[in-house]
Amino acid sequence: MPIKKMNKSDLVIKISNKSDSFSEDDIVKSVNSIIDLISKSLVKKHRVELRNFGTFSIRSRGKHLSRNPKTGTSVLVEEKNHPYFRASKNLKQSLNN
Repeated sequence: MPIKKMNKSDLVIKISNKSDSFSEDDIVKSVNSIIDLISKSLVKKHRVELRNFGTFSIRSRGKHLSRNPKTGTSVLVEEKNHPYFRASKNLKQSLNN
């Protein structure tokens, strides 16, 4: 079975279909605000926990030697941070039921 994808506009439409109380513009602003708040918290190296959904945090990748796949030459990759998401136990269980 092919994996179906949902982007931000699909999410806004689904929320809009479930709620008569909010306009689509309000939902777009809310979704953008939530994403912005999570992003700003991660920039400050704070962890964001959404109960029964999961936890967003950052992980550090250390400086290491890598290879350019096109030329085969060695390249030094500097240390950098990347976002990390860990699903909650409840989310994992709901996927397998």
